[in-house]
Amino acid sequence: MSAIEDHTLLADIAAVARIDAVPMILDVVCRTTGMGYAAVARVTKDRWIAAGVLDKVAFGLPVGGELKVDTTICDEIRDSGELVAIDHVAEDARFCNHHTPRMYGLQSYISVPIYWRDGEFFGTLCAIDPKPAKVNTPEVIDMFKLFAQLIGTHLDNHERTVVSEAALLSSQEAADLREQFIAILGHDLRNPLSAILLATRLLRVQATEQGLKTVSQIERSATRISGLVDNMLDFSRARLGGGFVLDQTVDNTLQESLEGILTEMRQVWPGRDIRADIALAEPVCCDSARICQLLSNLMSNALTHGARNGVITVTATSRDGEFALSVRNQGVPIAPDIQRRLFQPFVRGSDRTEKNSLGLGLGLYIVAEIARAHGGTLNVESTAEHTTFSFRIASGGAA
Repeated sequence: MSAIEDHTLLADIAAVARIDAVPMILDVVCRTTGMGYAAVARVTKDRWIAAGVLDKVAFGLPVGGELKVDTTICDEIRDSGELVAIDHVAEDARFCNHHTPRMYGLQSYISVPIYWRDGEFFGTLCAIDPKPAKVNTPEVIDMFKLFAQLIGTHLDNHERTVVSEAALLSSQEAADLREQFIAILGHDLRNPLSAILLATRLLRVQATEQGLKTVSQIERSATRISGLVDNMLDFSRARLGGGFVLDQTVDNTLQESLEGILTEMRQVWPGRDIRADIALAEPVCCDSARICQLLSNLMSNALTHGARNGVITVTATSRDGEFALSVRNQGVPIAPDIQRRLFQPFVRGSDRTEKNSLGLGLGLYIVAEIARAHGGTLNVESTAEHTTFSFRIASGGAA
């Protein structure tokens, strides 16, 4: 017998031990029939193992104890699928000369098959005694059948639970590994990206008109990768650390910071039509760095997925105790089924085969987390005319 088979059988015995009803079932069996030994047996073609036991006659076979399977009547039951009930072996024409009762000194015997896994044979619910007992009656046989069915159902449910928990654990481990990988990758990419962006700024000063186009392309790609790295790091912090921690203050320079994001976007995307109306009449209590990140992510999303010749419109206001920011772009509308999942991680709005769909699908998830951390609302409206993302918070602080 291999170690794997031993481990499997031990797991089956442990599964029987976890069924709280088994001790009660064995006790009822003994009290009802007057027999002294009752057991739940795990029976295979090679082994008979006691998985649950009540021994009142010192038969001497505890849980985990084994009999040679070919010396038991359970071996025959496994092959035939038919129960056996004997009131008095000495008077039973079929079993009076059978080797099992003679070997173990039995006069009464009953054994009913237990099935699990959609009808697969598990073992038996059995009882024995050195004295005769009235067991071959409809009442006793139906009771044993009912108990055997109950045990089989418990075993099946336990196995399904174990399989489900293993699948859930495997899924969680994969998710944890992915998030840790993202965090490590993000940190490792930061230094070379910073070097590339610094080099583009130096090259821009010295470049010819033709060279500026190349520098702009490099800068745009590096900026986009930098944004992906930021999103990966924020994702890992949000998932592993339980969400964003904000540094909220009343910021009188938020308008300038938002306009700075627009300037950077226009520089990186010089051929795109970016229009803005930012008018903050009241100071806003917020984490301004996160609000700027929210705007940057929404604009990157609009520039990446919006129509190339379309207009990107940014609006921001703070009045009557509310700060509102929206980003609107023209282009193909977002399908309703995608809209429902748009703020989940690793969901992307475009066809993944398109060039525009390059990315991890974390930008809008980060936007949603920033909105949630501020106690704000984030909505999307997408029609044939335009797609608009709208963010709102109480300008005096988190709601």
